[in-house]
Amino acid sequence: MMKSLSLAFALLAASSTAFAPSQNIIKPSALYMSEQDAVRSEALPFLSRPPALDGTLAGDAGFDPFGFAKSESDLMNYREAEVKHARLAMLAAAGWPLSELYDKKIAVALGMDPLLDGHDRVPSLLNGGLGKISPAYWVGCIGVAAMIEILGTLRMKDDTKDYLPGDFGLRLGYPSNEAGQKRMQLAEIKNGRLAMIAIFGFALQEFVTKQGVIDETPLFFFPIMETMNRYLHSGYIQ
Repeated sequence: MMKSLSLAFALLAASSTAFAPSQNIIKPSALYMSEQDAVRSEALPFLSRPPALDGTLAGDAGFDPFGFAKSESDLMNYREAEVKHARLAMLAAAGWPLSELYDKKIAVALGMDPLLDGHDRVPSLLNGGLGKISPAYWVGCIGVAAMIEILGTLRMKDDTKDYLPGDFGLRLGYPSNEAGQKRMQLAEIKNGRLAMIAIFGFALQEFVTKQGVIDETPLFFFPIMETMNRYLHSGYIQ
């Protein structure tokens, strides 16, 4: 009888502890939230980070809302295109206002017709005037672009493991340590993205205002006294 009572008491105690809350068990909701927070996109915190964008490349903040980069191969192809457009945009962002500053002076010195229109705007798709440019210039641009593309393709095939998108082997001023290289890569891609936005802004601004970039914002391109004189005679300063 005593053995039966002891066995029944033991079973009752075991059954009660089975339903008791444990201190070591993690709540499912908390675990789910931590996993979701770990894969959130840095650029778009309300979306999950795309699997291919793991933060390895410089400037990778997990921004791919339309899911273009479905694999690492896709990501590398898109980064190759981004780096090339970024470098071209940085050159254009500097060349656009410089051409408005010096085109007429150079044309007069060489006895040629200036390419700027009557409002000091450069030739573009929105401004027009592309017909003024010699076809030889376009042939030269296409030739240079083709050589750069072939060089990049050959280098990528020769070094498929350690190749970085846009790396053509130029090392002038390039840091030798890894930290400096990552800093340079991040600076290039950030400035390139900003330059792409700037070029779009230049084209849209000149199309809307019918003025050149240097005339719209002379403070950045002319001496302060000359700028103030322009503002004085244009009615900005009363």
